[in-house]
Amino acid sequence: MFVSKSIYYLKTQLFIMNKTVYCILFLAFLLPQKSNAQFDEDQMGAWYMYFFNTNFKESKWGLQGDVQFRNWDLGGDLEQLLLRGGITYSPSTAKVKLTLGYGHITTGAFGESSSTTTESRIYQEALFPVKFGSRFYTNHRFRYEQRFVENQDFRTRYRYNLFLNIPLNSADFQAKTVYLSMYNELFINGERQIGDDRTVEIFDRNRTYLALGYMFRKGLKMQLGVMKQTTDNWSKYQMQLSLHHSF
Repeated sequence: MFVSKSIYYLKTQLFIMNKTVYCILFLAFLLPQKSNAQFDEDQMGAWYMYFFNTNFKESKWGLQGDVQFRNWDLGGDLEQLLLRGGITYSPSTAKVKLTLGYGHITTGAFGESSSTTTESRIYQEALFPVKFGSRFYTNHRFRYEQRFVENQDFRTRYRYNLFLNIPLNSADFQAKTVYLSMYNELFINGERQIGDDRTVEIFDRNRTYLALGYMFRKGLKMQLGVMKQTTDNWSKYQMQLSLHHSF
């Protein structure tokens, strides 16, 4: 009886937490943008992305990764080129996927400048899927990063992302399913000192996303949406076109 009550209480708290975060996610789209003289915050950017994941046959082990071509504008003004991949493990005793991975990021300056900086990044993450009712599919992702940024001291960062996917024309995800996709991700810096008397804020950034998706078949879907990214200094909208591939 005690265990049943504890499980019910936990589910209730998770439901309340999710409703609260979804409200914050919705309201974030309505917040005014901050001003910044370094670049045009009103200019729509674009991120083109490919995500993949696979398992080694019936093994608990697998691979996942992504390639992202991020632009300050709709194309041509490089914001970032991100290449990332990792080894995954899904234990049979818990509904969670664990990842150990590496990423290489090339970051470009806004405007006509062709200067870039590079970053090597090691990360660990845990992904917890939680389903509510018959149509609300959520994922909680916790990620810890160790960052080696060019001309900066070693840095770390903590990230939490809450995903929500809702199929619209069917009760679950199958071929030809149209769905609504949302997420909100919070980034927190582990250190403030980054070298040469430079500092960053504890709050790094927040990303809020809303999109429509289409599932072509099991393991292959596409999403088109808008993400609002807010840092301590600026806020900017990005169009996102992404292909999600499981095989």
